[in-house]
Amino acid sequence: MFERSARSATAATTGPLGRPARPQRLDDAEVSTPPKRPKSQGLGAEIASGLWEMVRWLSSLLRGRVVDAVGGAARARVITLFACVLALSSADTSTIGAVAPQLEKGLHIGNFDIALLSSVTLVIGAIFVIPFGMLVDRSKRVPMLAVTVVLWSGASMVSAFAGGFSSLLLTRLVMGAVTASAGPAIASLTGDYFPSRERGRIYGYILAGEAAGTAIGFTVSGLVAAISWRLAFALLAIPGLFLARALWRTLPEPHRGGQSRLAPGVVDLHQAHTGEEWFAGEDEADETDELAYQAVRERGIEADPRYVLREDPQTMGLIAAVRYIVAIPTNALLIASSALGYFFFSGLLTFMVVFMKGHYRIGQAEVTLVLLLLVVASVIGTLVSGRVTDAMVRAGRVEARVWVPAGCYLAAAVLFIPGIVGTHLTPALWFDMAGAALLAAANPPLDAARLDIVPSSLWGRAESARTLARS
Repeated sequence: MFERSARSATAATTGPLGRPARPQRLDDAEVSTPPKRPKSQGLGAEIASGLWEMVRWLSSLLRGRVVDAVGGAARARVITLFACVLALSSADTSTIGAVAPQLEKGLHIGNFDIALLSSVTLVIGAIFVIPFGMLVDRSKRVPMLAVTVVLWSGASMVSAFAGGFSSLLLTRLVMGAVTASAGPAIASLTGDYFPSRERGRIYGYILAGEAAGTAIGFTVSGLVAAISWRLAFALLAIPGLFLARALWRTLPEPHRGGQSRLAPGVVDLHQAHTGEEWFAGEDEADETDELAYQAVRERGIEADPRYVLREDPQTMGLIAAVRYIVAIPTNALLIASSALGYFFFSGLLTFMVVFMKGHYRIGQAEVTLVLLLLVVASVIGTLVSGRVTDAMVRAGRVEARVWVPAGCYLAAAVLFIPGIVGTHLTPALWFDMAGAALLAAANPPLDAARLDIVPSSLWGRAESARTLARS
């Protein structure tokens, strides 16, 4: 009996002719062949079952390709969670613009009140983002992010039961305060999880979630608002609870300093809870990963002594840290450009539905379709720019993460003019899609460049300064 068990165990770990079996990749069994369809009675049921199984097989195949593209299942999980946080935040923000017509009728308010509901979230977020940036640099980021996600889900649910404009405005104040944690926390965690050589590409994946959240906020909320604008707010509150649980239970806190990078190929993030090594330690970190620093050294560029940090960033006060961050010329340029880009984007989110209905004389269904096309264009621009700028940096073009966004902003401004001024939707839509793609394309390299320029102990506060200017 023991001999038979030994043979069975050997057969399970070896292939034909006694050769070691190839390790099975995650979801390999699902990707290789379509699953078998269960038997069912009736032609219609059989066709429906076949279509459903084919959809499952295609989704499994796509999931496997995406996992391979980002470097493994563990990396895919981290990127997905970060993208979902930004998606939920963006969806909550865009909901006001999506349900603006219903709010105007239901609460008897005007465009000024709609703008106030939208902007107050940003203003309060600007007040709270600096303290959150300090917490991000000095405390555990993952638990803080999970708690704030729960809080803003609660604020969204309370918004659904607002009795009037004043109470809804109060819930948006709370929403702005708690969502201020998302940007600094994700920026700091991304810098610690992923090396410089691929941060543009990784940021592209993460910021694609922000664009997807905008689409969800507009489409789902806009469609649900036809039933009730209160239901639109309530539906957005539910996913946050599941997202907070996933952050709390599955995402380990990385080591600080950009040296604790998530190695490609790791499958299970729970390895961190069992004490297994899954990070690239400080002694094992490859300096060639920091492409920006490598390119600067190869060119013989010396550091400007005026901006060399000579004290421990952990002990710097809030005012001193912010003063140092904005004193770096390149970083100040990045902050200003990002703020101007988001300024236009925020106005677009708030008044797009009202503008298109009034300017182009189209209905809710056409507006939803146009918004989806704009979001698709934004996602494409985000994904492409991250890869392009990373490739340029690897080729020694260290300034690519600054000049590429500058070109994108200039081209987007030119393309949006005929898109907005035009009175016919079809030709204007192509200009708007191109402008949206270029506007979104500026963000991944800008965010990656900020992590290259600012010391790692100030990543949270650097993102806070950018968010403050943007808000």
